[in-house]
Amino acid sequence: MRLNRPSISAAAVLAGIWFAAAPCRGEGESGSWNGFAGNAQHTAQAPAKSQPLQRIRWQTPVDLNPQYAGNSLLAHYGSPLVTPANTVIVPVKTGETGGFRLDARKGVDGSLVWSLPTDYVLPLHNWTPPYGPVLTPASRLYFPGADGTVFYRDQPDSPEGDVGQIAFYGWPAYSAGREDYDGAVMINTPLTSDSSGVVYFGFAVAGPTPLGLASGIARIGPDGESTWISAAAASADPVMSKVAQNCAPALSPDGRLLYVAVSNAGAGYLLALDSRTLQPISRVRLTDPNTGRDAVLSDDGSASPVAGPDGDVYYGVLENPFGGNRGRGWLLHFDAFLTRSKTPASFGWDTTPSLVPTATVASYNGSSPYLLMTKYNNYPGLGGDGANRIAVLDPGASNIDEATGVPVMTEVLTALGLTPDGEPPAVKEWCINSAAVDPESRSVLAHSEDGKLYRWDLESNSLSESVTLTDGLGEAYTPTIVGVDGTVYAISNAILFAVGEL
Repeated sequence: MRLNRPSISAAAVLAGIWFAAAPCRGEGESGSWNGFAGNAQHTAQAPAKSQPLQRIRWQTPVDLNPQYAGNSLLAHYGSPLVTPANTVIVPVKTGETGGFRLDARKGVDGSLVWSLPTDYVLPLHNWTPPYGPVLTPASRLYFPGADGTVFYRDQPDSPEGDVGQIAFYGWPAYSAGREDYDGAVMINTPLTSDSSGVVYFGFAVAGPTPLGLASGIARIGPDGESTWISAAAASADPVMSKVAQNCAPALSPDGRLLYVAVSNAGAGYLLALDSRTLQPISRVRLTDPNTGRDAVLSDDGSASPVAGPDGDVYYGVLENPFGGNRGRGWLLHFDAFLTRSKTPASFGWDTTPSLVPTATVASYNGSSPYLLMTKYNNYPGLGGDGANRIAVLDPGASNIDEATGVPVMTEVLTALGLTPDGEPPAVKEWCINSAAVDPESRSVLAHSEDGKLYRWDLESNSLSESVTLTDGLGEAYTPTIVGVDGTVYAISNAILFAVGEL
């Protein structure tokens, strides 16, 4: 799709105070699901009390041509978005190896409001990366296009809305020589928006361009003004070749710091940048807490940073050597300026933890201001017993990990999956890279590879509700979310399911 770029009016700046309205919700949260893990801090907080998991209310494909490898589907599908008016925006893969469109559907019944094709081209990959649009608080929808450009659409709840296109490296340069950027520049992360409508993303450069672009991080303001910095310059390390694949940038609670990981297709750093200028503030080399070696930033993962309300930052990596921690990786933990490493968690592979207000866990009597929820798989064949769990962890307390002897975050609650998968105690994996936390019902919504969507009741520590979506299969991890009317959304076997009450 090619469009002329219309003028862009400045979006209204929406004031937002962290933690003022609801614990663990993001700065400027607007009662919607704006992007990956819900907001710019990736806290994955439900904007409304989730409905009972009584039935599938509607469903729609997110992949018109899924590519299976035996009984596995290795595709990280992008997160659906939900506007304050309850329009659900669904990224849809249309072709065998690529091709994407956006479908906007009414949350109440799934009926189509509008559909918009894109010309987006995937970066080089093994597992299919997610296609990650974002909504700003001013209800502008941004979505990736070809050649590193970003499209936007206004009035996402309406069948008609203005559409435009922005090139972060300058519209004059792009419009004067589009063929020079064709296939050379590709967005390689989901988009993230702050409370004033500024959008951030990572991009990969695979060939020469007239401007000498290098893979890095871009910022587009609500007035269309843009800037970028290369991964090498941002990290002060010339061998850093890109933003970590699928790593959605995150913002600090006050919006001043931008967190993103960069890599050389293996090792890398977590960076803190000035969110206004993208100038480097600090960096930390990502290492394995057990061996001290460089941790692995895998292109097959989709881990993104999380910024807690106290400013602490969390990011998941793979261990080095692989298998040294049963293939679980590590959830690394730092202070706001990345100057101090704190207690990690013993699982970090392909996951973005969700924040849990301590008040939702009645049995908790510790001192941490919030807890973390994550999948907690224990892979057989790599030293684990296949007893795959989900867990609530205390980031401020530690115990010794029995597999490695490393001090790790203390388990507050865990829940074992219900569907057997081989010899006991093996059960099906939890198929999430981000789970929705519902403080009002004191529960977590998570999808399993057994094809079921579950409610984990944090008061009773039980899987209190479930609904069968599909027969189940091996999948790359996808998010679960909650809409503004409490509908729960989960992706299974290339289909988005809207689940709620009768």
